[in-house]
Amino acid sequence: MLEIDGSFGEGGGQIIRTAIALAAITGKEVEITNIRANRPNPGLSAQHLHAVKAVERLSGGHTKGLELRSTRVTFSPAALRGFEGEIDIGTAGSITLLLQCLIPGALFADRETKVRITGGTDVKWSPPIDFYTQVFLKALHGMGCEVHIGVRSRGYYPKGAGLVEVHVAPAHRMKGIILVQPEREGIITGISHSRGLPAHVAERQARAATRILREAGYKTGIKTEIANGGKMTTGSGITLWSGYKSGSALGERGKRAEIVGEEAAGTILKELESASTVDVHLADQLIPYIALAEGRSELKVREMTKHLETNIYITKQFLEVEFKVDKEETEGGEEVFVIRKL
Repeated sequence: MLEIDGSFGEGGGQIIRTAIALAAITGKEVEITNIRANRPNPGLSAQHLHAVKAVERLSGGHTKGLELRSTRVTFSPAALRGFEGEIDIGTAGSITLLLQCLIPGALFADRETKVRITGGTDVKWSPPIDFYTQVFLKALHGMGCEVHIGVRSRGYYPKGAGLVEVHVAPAHRMKGIILVQPEREGIITGISHSRGLPAHVAERQARAATRILREAGYKTGIKTEIANGGKMTTGSGITLWSGYKSGSALGERGKRAEIVGEEAAGTILKELESASTVDVHLADQLIPYIALAEGRSELKVREMTKHLETNIYITKQFLEVEFKVDKEETEGGEEVFVIRKL
């Protein structure tokens, strides 16, 4: 049995999601202790429970200690079998964080996995759903994976009520990804969205982001998506992307829509002005996939985040894989980190 210290590195839920997913794929039993020990509310939250339960369902496995606020779990996997069904995370638990745990295993299952997931699509401390559909899936498709995500409705904190349909086909051959030069698309695309709010909120977010990006010399194509939330859910946000880089921000009570748009624009500009080839979020998300893929992979990232370091560490506990990280300096004096899977 592998033993993983859940307080290592970033010390959050990512350790659970990566460890459970890789345990299911490799068939290795794992015990995770000190789960989220340094967080204000240590132990498992509802979204972690649903993520593990989804992999249990996929793998036919069993988990001891799977309950709210538990700080120790033991996961024993079985054979990976694709399934069709529904998952209701409840309230605004992050759908993308659940997918972080579910998709890797589904790629190695014996048949297709089709699942409708209800929860939060755009919530704090997690990737927005548009990052997954427009940036993350772009990378997976380039690696030969057939994963499709359809957003039927958005869900925000605290009520959630978002609905996403996910289809994952078994990966017959997953190949490495080599990104050594930044991809220049020439235009920054995006979606400014709201639900249950006046239409001008999403429009103002989009206008503010457009202004900042055009002042920086970029062409833009930002759409607005406005929906009625009724009593189900209310919120707003904006996600921008270009190639393998993104920026996003969420609205919140008392925060002007213009500030939301400006924050998202500032985030993607920081990435686009770097010599990196992927943004800091995509880098850590891809680590388990490039470890599982055939052949070598190479990425450049502007910063070695705690999430990235943690995912490399956890992945190496399950797989015989070597990552080489080198710091390089560009002609302009900028430092980037080159991550190679050998």
